[in-house]
Amino acid sequence: MTNPEVVEMGVRRRLAFGLLPVLVATAGLLVAGPPDPAEAAAWETLVDGASFQDRNALMAEWNFRYPWGSDHNGSARMYGSATDNNHVYLSPAGQLNLKATRITWDEGTSSSSPYLPIRYHSGAIHAKDQILVNDQFPNYEVRGEFQAPSARGTWPAFWLTGAWSWPPESDILEYKGDSRNWFNTFRTSSDVSSTIVNVSSPGSWHEYRVWMAKVNATDVDIHYYLDGQWRAQHRAAGFVGKPMWVIINLQMEGSAGSPGPSADTFYRARNVYIGRTRN
Repeated sequence: MTNPEVVEMGVRRRLAFGLLPVLVATAGLLVAGPPDPAEAAAWETLVDGASFQDRNALMAEWNFRYPWGSDHNGSARMYGSATDNNHVYLSPAGQLNLKATRITWDEGTSSSSPYLPIRYHSGAIHAKDQILVNDQFPNYEVRGEFQAPSARGTWPAFWLTGAWSWPPESDILEYKGDSRNWFNTFRTSSDVSSTIVNVSSPGSWHEYRVWMAKVNATDVDIHYYLDGQWRAQHRAAGFVGKPMWVIINLQMEGSAGSPGPSADTFYRARNVYIGRTRN
């Protein structure tokens, strides 16, 4: 499938069988709208877009740091808790802020490959609900609006990754030190589909979205959207039956280059939504 018209045809076919919420046309493309009342019983909302209204709402839907701890593949160590608001905080209501701060002391190296020296403290959260495409839940939608830093050394992401194994991975938003967003689907470490999109002013609000649909016993089609426009479809072989975390994080340096900024770096999110169909 190489063009939006073919995607639209496939989406309409699934609509005819009651698999998707109602879609509305926008600039010739289909964008998910509210479910039709007749289909509402089959549609489930896991995160409704209001989880950043206050701290209690945040902690009801999200956990702090990565699912595996504080470190990953860059030079930032993640901080955040019920009482620590320095790097993960809400302001104004409905907006999540992740802040990366350069440190001036030696804090050793990251515990994750490639084991870079820790030069920043930053923030990450992951959803308590996991993505699991299977016969019972054949379709998922994950979306949100973000103001993303794109200077050298800044590495913001909004992504899905395997809960018990890696891959699978789907990167919905990923900037690596410039104004190009990477839509990535990792089937293995060497079998990767990447659609790279130049984005005007990543630091302004943009909506990033995926629609995931089970297509056979093992595979999923992932449709990637930016600001309501369809950008790519990747066939995700082997994703069926593998639970995935939803993560929002502000990593630094690593694949985004170095040195990173000396001033504080901010990554902001709002209206993050996760939903699925149930058979």
